[in-house]
Amino acid sequence: MKKIILVTGASSGLGLATATALVAAGHTVYGSTRDTKRLKDVSFKPLQMEVTDDESVKAAVATIIKAEGHIDVLVNNAGNGITGPLYNMPVDMAKKQFEVNFFGVVRVSSAVLPLMIEQKSGLVINISSLAGLFGLPYQGLYSASKFAVEGYSESLRMELQNTGVKVSVVNPGDFKTDFTANREKMPFTLNNDKLKAEFEAAVAAMEKDESIGASPAKLAAQIVKIVSKSSPAHSYLVGAIGQTIVPTLKAVLPGSLFVKLMNDHYGIK
Repeated sequence: MKKIILVTGASSGLGLATATALVAAGHTVYGSTRDTKRLKDVSFKPLQMEVTDDESVKAAVATIIKAEGHIDVLVNNAGNGITGPLYNMPVDMAKKQFEVNFFGVVRVSSAVLPLMIEQKSGLVINISSLAGLFGLPYQGLYSASKFAVEGYSESLRMELQNTGVKVSVVNPGDFKTDFTANREKMPFTLNNDKLKAEFEAAVAAMEKDESIGASPAKLAAQIVKIVSKSSPAHSYLVGAIGQTIVPTLKAVLPGSLFVKLMNDHYGIK
C-alpha cells in the first residue's frame, strides 16, 4: 500500500538511503534537509526543514499536508555527533547535541502526531542507536541523547496505545557514512598524558569501526520492511552481530565485566 512518508535528515547517509529505498518500494517520500541545494538528482521530494526551529518544522509539515492531505509515516532520522571527554564537557555542547538528536525528534513528532491521531493511523520510526542502549566512552553526549530517544519512544508508545498510531525504534550499529567525517570533536585540554592517550585510542577505535561498517542500504531495507508491517515491533537492532549482541551482554554480564569489555575495545586499559 502506497504511503506518504516524511524522512528527516535525508541529505546523506542513512537518511538518504532510507528515503531513496522507500521511493523504490512505491511510496511518496518527502526527505528533509536544512538546505535543499544538497539534494540533487534524488528520487524523493526535497523538503527544507531545520529540526531545531519550531517554525521551520511547522512550515514543512504544512507543505506536506497541503500537497497530500495526510502523513502516514514519520522517520525521525536527523542527527549529529559530538565526541569528547565528559569530564570537562561544556554544557553548551551538551545542549547542542540534544537540540538535534532529542529535541529535534520531539519537535517534529509533536508537529505530526496530532494529525496521525486525528486520522487514527500512522507510524513513527525513531532512529536511535545501539549507543542508546549502552554508554560509549568519549561519545557520552551522543549516547545520552539516544538514551533520551529510547525513553521518549517508550513513553510515547504507551500514550498512543489506543490511537491507532504505532511507534518503533531502530538501533543501528556502525554504518559507513559521512557521519564520521561530520562528527564534531572537542579538543583534549587537560594536562594528563594517560587520559589523552585513552581519548585518542577511543576515537581511533570508533572511527575504524565506522570505516568498515555496513552499507546504509542495509538499514534502509529494514525500514522498508518495517513500513510494510501492520504491527511493527517495538525495536529493531540493525548491524553486525558482534555489535547487536552487546545489549544482551550488558543484560547478562556483571556490570564491572561489561565495562571492562567495552573499555578494552576502545583502548582504555
